[in-house]
Order: sequence, then structure tokens, then C-alpha cells
Amino acid sequence: MKQITSILFVCLLILTGCKGNAQKEKNSAENIDTSQGTEIHIRYAKGFKVTDFGTHRLVDVRDPLDESTLTYHYALVARGTKPEGIPDHYTVIETPVERVICMTALQMSNFIKLEQTDKIAGINSTRFLFNEKIKQQLKENRTSRIGIEGNFDNEVILSINPDIILVSPFKKGGYDAIRNLGFPLVTFLGYKESSPLGQAEWIKFTAMLLGIEEQANRQFDKIEKRYNELKSLAATASPRPKVLSGEMHGGNWYVVGGKSYLAHLFEDAGGDYFMQNDNESGGFYVDFESVYSQGANADFWRIVNSFDGEFTYQALEQTDPRYADFKAFKEKQVVYCSLRNKPFYENTPVEPEVVLADLIKALHPELLPDHTPVYYEVLK
Repeated sequence: MKQITSILFVCLLILTGCKGNAQKEKNSAENIDTSQGTEIHIRYAKGFKVTDFGTHRLVDVRDPLDESTLTYHYALVARGTKPEGIPDHYTVIETPVERVICMTALQMSNFIKLEQTDKIAGINSTRFLFNEKIKQQLKENRTSRIGIEGNFDNEVILSINPDIILVSPFKKGGYDAIRNLGFPLVTFLGYKESSPLGQAEWIKFTAMLLGIEEQANRQFDKIEKRYNELKSLAATASPRPKVLSGEMHGGNWYVVGGKSYLAHLFEDAGGDYFMQNDNESGGFYVDFESVYSQGANADFWRIVNSFDGEFTYQALEQTDPRYADFKAFKEKQVVYCSLRNKPFYENTPVEPEVVLADLIKALHPELLPDHTPVYYEVLK
């Protein structure tokens, strides 16, 4: 019995030692000495950190909603160079990149804004694609379709031979299969930023990959200036209307919390999101009764969908007769954006100032009497 106890004790010491070493390795990986580098100031985005060492840049990408852990690490180096001092666990990316695969419209929006669509060599979907340059690239086979999420065409990806593949690892996308192809997967988490300017600031990360940082900085400065001007204008508005958002799908209503990107937009537009007291920054499903109890008396109702045909109040009521009981429905205050007619996902991630102007025009039309809506407008 004593012999068995001794063996178990020794095993426990070994396991504890292994765990301790693994933790030390993790800590050393997450706490790189940046004293020899200069941190590049990122004003709003929480999801990436950049340290410039002159010969290279270290970029740490993390979940913006969980800043406690740095998860993905990239070393950006000038093409053809091999700088010393790059930590082993950093994926080396030669810049500027020339051939990129984008997995989401949000990623594409950065290239569109930077006028670098010619660098998009592959995309995973063309549903509701609006950009004429990318459409032309598809016709001329300069951009290829790589299949749908979870079922990518590896042969097409190999033929593209991309420098990098931009991915959103927290989404279901079958990335394990393409990871084995040997191309660098670069994590892009702009969609998880909870502030509009934070999401737009990911344009700087994209620009670093493309080698056009100064251009991106100038563009972002203009976005920031206009956004903050509009935000200050809306802050003077009174009263502040209550805003409902979303629709029923499959028996449930998808909502985002009071700390979310959408909630911040409504707040900056001079409105109060109907879930503003919820502390979540992500989304979740609730039943109709829960939405009705909190949002039936909302002054405005924001809807974004891909309705096939003309979207009217009659069409909205036909999808669910209970909608007619909402105050915003009765008073014709539905703020609508059609995904079939507007390049919403292609453009809005890097045009928060335009989206904000649209919402201010809807909630407080007297503040922007000359603004012509681009994405959102009050449904007639």
C-alpha cells in the first residue's frame, strides 16, 4: 500500500511540474519584452496591439471582449527581409501582402475603403455583393470564389496561393481544413469590437498588412473627426427616443446587449437602446414576450433584413401580426435598411460616421435637415 502511495505521489509531482512548465511557457509567450520597441497608439480598437521594432512589427490580436488573454501573434516584416529577435511563436507575415483571401464582407470593407480591392484574390461568398470592382475581378478570374463556410474548395485556395487568409476564428468556418494547406491564417476580429470607431480602426491593421499605413491613418482621422462631431450634435437632442431592434426568426428574437456596438450607435445618435440596462456586449436569443415587455413602447424600431420584394408595413405585419401592436409600427417609425439594395456589410464597418448620420436623421431629423440617408431611413 505504501509503495502504491509513493508511486501516486511521484506521478502527482510530475504532473504538477509539467503543468507549471506549461504555464511558464504560456506566460513567456504572452509577456514579450517590448522595451526595445515603440507601441503604436490605437485609440479605440481593443482587439489588437502593435509594437514597432524598426525592422519589424509585432501584432498581438485578442478577443476585444476579453482583454485578459493575447491569443494570436504576428510579426510583420518587409518582404525579402529576415529580422532578428522575432519570438518563435509569432507567425511571420511578409508585407506588403499581394494576394489575400477574405472570409467576410467586413474584411472586404477595409480593402474597399483603402481602394485595394485588387489585392482580394479570393472570397467565400458573393451573395449580395455590390462592389463593381470586385464583380469585375470575378468576371476576369482575378478573384475566385473559394466555396462556402464549412465547405471550402481547397484546390481553388491552392491555385490562388494567397499570402494570407483572413479568418474569424470564433465563427464556424471549417478553418481546421484550410489550416493544413500551409498558408498563414490571420485573425481579424473587428466584428467583435463594441464601439463603432473601434471597429473602423481595424483599417489600420489591414493597412499595415498592405504597407499603406499613412493613407489609413489619414482616412481614419477623417472618420473619427466627423463621427465625433455628429456625436456631439446628437448629445444636445432632447428628448431621447427609445429604440427597439431586430425581428422574430425561428420562434426567437435575436438581440444584442446594452454594451454592444449597436447600443453604442443608438446612444451616440441621441437614442436609448431598449436593452441598454443589459450588461452584455454580445448577442443572444429571447422570446417574443421578453421583447414585447421591454420594447413594445419603443419610439423607433430598427430593422435590417433581405426581404424579397418591397418591404412595407403591410409586409412586416404579414410576417407576424403581433408586430402591429408595437408603438413604432403604429406611428410609422420603423428605421429600415435593405440588404438586397444597400451595401450594408461591405461599407458600414468603415463608415460609422455615415451610419450615425442616418440614425440621427431618423431619430432627430431637425438636427440634420440636409442629410440624405445612405443606409437607414424611416420606412414610409
